[in-house]
Amino acid sequence: MNSSSTGSSSKSKAGSSSQPSETSFKRKRGVFQKDLQHMMYGFGDDPNPLPETVALVEDIVVEYVTDMAHKAQEIGSKRGKLSVEDFLFLIRKDPPKLNRCTELLSMQEELKQARKAFEVDEEKLASTE
Repeated sequence: MNSSSTGSSSKSKAGSSSQPSETSFKRKRGVFQKDLQHMMYGFGDDPNPLPETVALVEDIVVEYVTDMAHKAQEIGSKRGKLSVEDFLFLIRKDPPKLNRCTELLSMQEELKQARKAFEVDEEKLASTE
């Protein structure tokens, strides 16, 4: 019985020794707290959720985004660079996320075109004056 408990503790020690590279990048906690509080309220939570709840949601979100970024980086490393298409490839089997991302990307392109047109109009006005 002792050998099995010793074996499991040695496994946990071995598992934790392989993770210092991940934990060596300490992140600031609470960076997204206000945004998450507003989002949680928008989805039906209390206007002032418990700090522990916000911290847990923040941990989940940061872990998800970090995991997606690492996976996209693995995909992009085959081409030598990371691109938006790598992220779209990762979420291709989740239609709501894929649709929302493509919608946001098209809106971004529309805004870019509008800014460009506005700058051109502004330059024309400045040159006529």
